[in-house]
Amino acid sequence: MHFSKLVDRVAGKGAEAWRVHHAALQQRASGRNVILLTVGDPDQSPPPSVIAATIKALQEHRTGYAPIAGFPDVRAAIAARFQRFTGRPCDADNVVVVPGAQAGLYCAMQCLAGTGDEVIVGEPSYATYEAVVGASGALMVTVPLAPERGFHPDVDQIAQSITPRTRVIWINSPHNPTGAVLGQEEIERIAALCREHNIWLLSDEVYETLGYTGAHISPWSVPHMSDRTVVVSSLSKSYAIPGYRFGWVIAPNDLVKHLLKLVLCIFYGASPFVQAGALEALTHDLPEASAMRNIYSRRAKLLADILATAPGCKISRPEGGMFLMLDVRDTGICSEDFALELLEREGVAVLPCDGFGPSAYGHLRISLTAPDAVLGDAGSRIVRFAGSLN
Repeated sequence: MHFSKLVDRVAGKGAEAWRVHHAALQQRASGRNVILLTVGDPDQSPPPSVIAATIKALQEHRTGYAPIAGFPDVRAAIAARFQRFTGRPCDADNVVVVPGAQAGLYCAMQCLAGTGDEVIVGEPSYATYEAVVGASGALMVTVPLAPERGFHPDVDQIAQSITPRTRVIWINSPHNPTGAVLGQEEIERIAALCREHNIWLLSDEVYETLGYTGAHISPWSVPHMSDRTVVVSSLSKSYAIPGYRFGWVIAPNDLVKHLLKLVLCIFYGASPFVQAGALEALTHDLPEASAMRNIYSRRAKLLADILATAPGCKISRPEGGMFLMLDVRDTGICSEDFALELLEREGVAVLPCDGFGPSAYGHLRISLTAPDAVLGDAGSRIVRFAGSLN
């Protein structure tokens, strides 16, 4: 029997990044007490009012089909929220609701690039980026985000990577896995490249509310960029509801028309009761969401201070997001072996970053999604394990 080559295109190194995570889940299922620091799954409880609005919608039997692009009031609320953040016009017609940011990135890329095209992405990059580009048939062209630069991009290198086949520059800030947050000058220089070469700027902003050292800046806020900027985000991280699978794409109207054709044949609209809960989050200034940035900023400092004493390891202190990067190259073993041995000997699961790109070789991504005491315990175990290697 023959199969489509699509899955071959989406099965890159990033798909192998979860080996330690799956091993940790199996150990947990068998009864072992494992500290799981592999994924960005918030440990906070969702805002009660969001849960209440969702339940109320279910009780009112809001379980039928929804409009393909999302309910008008939900799209308008997303647009209003985004306009407040960016200071630039945005309305409901610029918004398409999708089941999570991952789906939004996939749909956006299907509409922006195809066979023979090139997409420029900074590496390390999130594990699924390679698959998203591969599914479109385009080629992912990587530009190193060097640890020596705090994983910030060298915009001159981005410029040198542009060819006549380049269709998209794809950025992510706050960045996963590195925690780097792009500044105003970096955003403006990348935006200028997109205007100069008439290419799209795709911005993954799923961690937009979790900048520690400075406010997140969206390229939509840059003058003359709303006609070539595509923003993907969600409520998963900021409201601790990743299971809702509620996200959105913000794009120029012409692109929205293309997105709607794709969403029609893939999703046929998002769940009405999920949109009801999301609307509560989008239209109210909820204290639970406001506290998230301070929680993760505090945790990043807590864990970084502990891991700074780990023999053979170097810390990259994050500027935002939910993760911390630990360089273990000087311990004498590769990051995957380090992570597997750490799991077996200390019961701590972290993610080796070799599948995220060459600039992340020898690094671990450690999630901050555990209470302070648990995170502190995990940090002490990592220090102990690193010491045992010397």
